[in-house]
Order: sequence, then structure tokens, then C-alpha cells
Amino acid sequence: MTLDARIAPRATGATQRSTLAMIGEKALILSGFGINSEMETQEALIRAGMEADIVHINDLIAGRNRLPDYRLLVFPGGFSYGDDTGAGNAYANRVRNNLWDDLLEFLDGDNLVLGICNGFQILANLGLVPSFDRRYAREIALMPNRIGRLECRYVSIKPAADNLWTRGIERLYCPVAHGEGNLSCSPEILLRLKRQKQIAFTYCREDLSPAYGEYPWNPNGSVEDIAGITSADGKVLGLMPHPERAMEFVNLYDWPLRKEEMRRNGVSLPTESMNMLLFRNAVEYFR
Repeated sequence: MTLDARIAPRATGATQRSTLAMIGEKALILSGFGINSEMETQEALIRAGMEADIVHINDLIAGRNRLPDYRLLVFPGGFSYGDDTGAGNAYANRVRNNLWDDLLEFLDGDNLVLGICNGFQILANLGLVPSFDRRYAREIALMPNRIGRLECRYVSIKPAADNLWTRGIERLYCPVAHGEGNLSCSPEILLRLKRQKQIAFTYCREDLSPAYGEYPWNPNGSVEDIAGITSADGKVLGLMPHPERAMEFVNLYDWPLRKEEMRRNGVSLPTESMNMLLFRNAVEYFR
């Protein structure tokens, strides 16, 4: 595969506006104390062709915004409430204690939910993944990284299943920034995740071969190199790496090398990175 085949084309401003008008659906990006990736997530969705509002969780609880007005709900990355009571736990409790009925109704509809990094931790605490048989219980945990420290580095991940989120993706190359991303679960839960094809992405080496749990390719020690999983119905995705933090080709850690390789092979330099495909897939679902 050529180098440019792994890079998503960038839509022009006119294309973005026409796509937004055509789809007519909106995303709700939840903000709150300690969340720090909402603006990047909004930009990624707008580029992909979907309007997106950033809404503080307190405004949603107070009724100033309504969940039924949206089709995609995003829990972005950060360190909500300082992760003082466990990563994503306090934020999950705010949702469960104040918005649970609205969230269940949202999940019953033809809608999507995405959780990135701290958002994945929130989803796990709420039981929105893996949610076997629509049972919203906490059946996985995102434990402290095996190496014992915060990991901030670029990683490669590849699809482990064909679903609405992974369609057309060969790999993503994006940052991780977490201290608790070590996905752990019982052997029974792991077997069911594999049998039902709910493992969406796994960490891998640059040549797409498995990481086999080895650092730094698997940055946290996650079982079976798992980087992201879906709900049983596939409409909820939890992902530890941050594709929204590397939307541009020049955001990629090795872009100078890629640039020279492309130029020497007569390949036009892209603007967007391959990571935008994840957001485009979510938007494409609503077409």
C-alpha cells in the first residue's frame, strides 16, 4: 500500500458546509471540570461533516441543553474531577445520578456514543461498554499503566473487527496520554469480547504486527493489546488513544520522514492524517 493510501483527504470549507447541511445531525461533546480535549474533538467532527456543540455537564443536568436533540454523544479526554476518586469515576457518577434515564433513552435510539481516553474510563465505569445483553454493569477496568507512570507517546493501533467505526481503516497513529489505560477483565469477559467481536482496536508495531504486550508498542499493559472496545450492539466505542489530537498530517510524530518518502515517490503531500477516518466513519453512519 502506498503511503498516501493511509491518509484521509481533507474536506474544503465548502464541502464541509454542504455536508453539514445535508446530514442535519448534531453531536454533543460533554465538557466538565478537568476535561481538556473537547475543542479538538469538536474540530475533528466539524471537519468530518457534523455539527458539534460543547456542553458542560451541569448545563445538561440543568436542562439548558437536551440529549434528545443530538445523535452522537462524545465523552472526550482529560482528567475529569482530577480523577481523585478513580479515573472517570466521579464524572460517571454525575451522569448516573442525574442523567441516567435520558442516557438510557438515548441508547435505545439509533444513536452513537464515543468515549476517548478519560471518556473510555467513564464509559467503562457506567457499564456502557461492553454492555453484554444491554446489561450496564462494570465488567472491565482501566487499571494503572503496568510501567507505573503516565504515558505520553505516539502509538499505532489497528482494527481488530469490522464495524461502523473501523471501516476502511488500516491503522491509526496517534498519541496516548494516560496513567490508567491498562484494560483488565476476567478470562470469561475477555472470551466473550473476542467471541462477539467487540474488540475494536489493538495496539501494534509499526509494521502492523501484534505488540504482544511489549512496551512501548503496548504502552500500558492492556490484556490482548486491547486499545478500544465496543458495546455488544456496536453503537458505543471506547478508545484510549487520542485520534483528535493528531488530525493534521504535520501532527504525526514522524511527518518529516513521511514527507521525504512521499516526495521521493512522487506522492502529493496530504493535509489530514489517517486518524480522521474514525470521525468520518461516525458521520457516515448517519447518512
